[in-house]
Amino acid sequence: MKLIAYLLSTFLFIICAFHLAPAQAGQEKPAKAAPVEHLHLKQAVMCQHVENLNPVNPGVVFSVSSGQVCCYTSFDPVPRHTVIYDRWYHRDELSTQTRLRLYPKKWSTYSVIQLRETDKGPWRVEIIDQSGHVFDVLRFSITD
Repeated sequence: MKLIAYLLSTFLFIICAFHLAPAQAGQEKPAKAAPVEHLHLKQAVMCQHVENLNPVNPGVVFSVSSGQVCCYTSFDPVPRHTVIYDRWYHRDELSTQTRLRLYPKKWSTYSVIQLRETDKGPWRVEIIDQSGHVFDVLRFSITD
């Protein structure tokens, strides 16, 4: 059941992203590269999953048997369309990077990793913008 809910939410997220993308395609590159000095990270938390755009079971230690971990972020205000990245590090090595879009006036989003036995140990997620500005670093561990 959780897998179906996860797949459905991922599908809806992708549909929304592609539906909104054509409106952004006509923008010139300087508009995308504009500084985001007023962008404010309101909340950042690691959680077991996200439901109705709210973090569920936040924490700093997660069992590999839970199957996944999410990095949830909420920005308010978001002055203009922008892109952020969640960089997931396992034992100080970059494991994956997720590109996330933010839209005005406020926006919540999340990225997810699926857990495997080899993922046990210390992790961190760096939440950054296109220029490399670090909004926050979230540290957590994966255990048995």
